[in-house]
Amino acid sequence: MAATAAILAGGKGTRFHPYTEIIPKPLIPLGSEEKPILEYIVCWLARHGVSDIVLLLGHRWRSIVNYFGCGGRWGVRIRYSIDDDKYSNTGGALLKAYERGLLNGTTIVWYGDIMAPLNLEDLLSVHQGSGAAATIVVAARYRVPVGVAVVRDGYIAELREKPWLDMNVTIGILALEPSVLREAGEELGTRFDIMGDMIPWMLRRGYPVKAYVYGGPWWDVGSLERYKKINLDDLCEFISACKGFGEEAEIY
Repeated sequence: MAATAAILAGGKGTRFHPYTEIIPKPLIPLGSEEKPILEYIVCWLARHGVSDIVLLLGHRWRSIVNYFGCGGRWGVRIRYSIDDDKYSNTGGALLKAYERGLLNGTTIVWYGDIMAPLNLEDLLSVHQGSGAAATIVVAARYRVPVGVAVVRDGYIAELREKPWLDMNVTIGILALEPSVLREAGEELGTRFDIMGDMIPWMLRRGYPVKAYVYGGPWWDVGSLERYKKINLDDLCEFISACKGFGEEAEIY
């Protein structure tokens, strides 16, 4: 099923400071091949037949454009939309791309610091089959990053270190019918957030928003702390998506 992908990669990367004073967070290298985080996402999309990609950029955007160019090395077409004084935040970035005619038809919105070996064909099938305006990928459970204490009468009765909770949490990937952005911009302006502003607004307005419950692994590499804790062995399926793209360099 044809779709466009919009990757949100315009943040300043403050949680990677001071490295992001020099290199934008999406170009931070990862894995034994030391390819940028953003490249793995592009390759995953390409592997699943998504060949029309829009990168929504801001901080040090020229470095990203210089690296990816028109996308030919990965067999995709890459276009760019740059945040400015009028359009900012995740929703504003999407709105600008939509108003510039870059988002036509169903769009996979992917946050640029999220890695997940997600079956995109199935996501699109569920979304388009449901008639929803948006389908949000939610993890089936969530691991709390801190210890959880059960307190009774002022005393700790039980302490669970980083427990898994049976609760659905958003992971930063969704399928969206971009026509909703026109009305969202009229009411929310041009600086709104997707999850914090647009989705609650859609629910209030009665737009159908479907949940796509995903039981697989996912990783948030949005901070230096999380980046350092990643077990690269767990990422092998996602990282291997880059194999076969581009030319092999001769190294002696």
